[in-house]
Amino acid sequence: MQYTFSDKLAALKPSAIREIFKSLSDPTIISFAAGNPAAESFPTAALAALSADIFESSAATALQYGMTEGYIPLREAIAKRQREVFGIGCSVASGDTYNDSTIVVSGGQQGIELACKALCNEGDVVLCENPSFIGALNAFRSCGAKTVGVEMEADGIDPEALEAAIKANPNAKLLYLIPTFQNPTGITTTLEKRRRIYEIAKKYSLPILEDNPYGELRFKGCEVPTIKSMDTEGLVIYCSSFSKILSAGMRVGFVIGPEEIVTKMVVAKQSEDVHTNLFFQMLCHRFMTECDLDAHIKSIRALYRRKCDLMLGELEKHLPSKVTFTRPEGGLFIWCTLPTGTDMNAFVKSALQKKVAVVPGSTFNCDTEAPSLSFRLNYSTPTDEQIVTGVARLGEAAREFLK
Repeated sequence: MQYTFSDKLAALKPSAIREIFKSLSDPTIISFAAGNPAAESFPTAALAALSADIFESSAATALQYGMTEGYIPLREAIAKRQREVFGIGCSVASGDTYNDSTIVVSGGQQGIELACKALCNEGDVVLCENPSFIGALNAFRSCGAKTVGVEMEADGIDPEALEAAIKANPNAKLLYLIPTFQNPTGITTTLEKRRRIYEIAKKYSLPILEDNPYGELRFKGCEVPTIKSMDTEGLVIYCSSFSKILSAGMRVGFVIGPEEIVTKMVVAKQSEDVHTNLFFQMLCHRFMTECDLDAHIKSIRALYRRKCDLMLGELEKHLPSKVTFTRPEGGLFIWCTLPTGTDMNAFVKSALQKKVAVVPGSTFNCDTEAPSLSFRLNYSTPTDEQIVTGVARLGEAAREFLK
């Protein structure tokens, strides 16, 4: 039997990260390829107690269908926290008001996909940081959109390059950004650039999809306001999740955006999963309102500060000076770059032969055929011992490969 696949999926390739995971059945391989939160960050005791109480007192509700928009108490708690922590709320422009709505989605990934589905037709362009989150890139591609990259600098994309990309792509319908602790680079876009990016998007009436899954995970430096907090025009769709602060497996995320756009996203969600898991929504709400969420996040920040500092120290010790790397102030990732002319894919394979797995940078390119000199490291998932041993192996691979 020969199968004919849809045009939308025919061009999609399996995630290189998922494919790397298949090679990790060898227990001797140390993986820096994941993007998972640290297992020790899960508040298991509190979640167990809250879960037991939900099943004791509210099982009929927790196990039933729910609203597509999400569990109302959770939506209210999300809106309150995002307003208090990130300054996100209804804005006023030119004497008119626009209303933001909050919906719960099945992980931030679904929020990204629904935004594209609501705004983009097949063949439309989504402008993205280059490199960018592979999950988002594939979501855009699966909707039939074309991803066009704006190259990352040390402090975010170049606003002039962004404006040039908008002019060169008149069918651009969305700008996708991870301004804080970007995946894969760990870079945080400066306040000056955020303001300029917003003004350019406003000039061309280009909606911004601001993805902020790591925003609560700052362990160094000063907070930088979200782009959504600057929004006076109803231009920004803001997406985040509980994956990095409670549990990735819960698959509970949220979107805050202009009511008119969010309404269309709700219609699209109804044809996908009807509603997000109601039990986990209730669990998230109970944790937010009955436990000390701020103290929990503070403990995660301390954990990741230590693990990031450990990896950075080992990289300084073992990598040749010609290999550069970012120094994130939060999030989960470090971005390493090899010297010009190096075959990055060959290096990644040589590292795997040394029993250490990293993600090739080409995985995150908007142009899937474009080369890359970089690779991504994750410090949240491996143990301290694995970080020390794995970076030593990586350094050995680099010294042999670059000699």
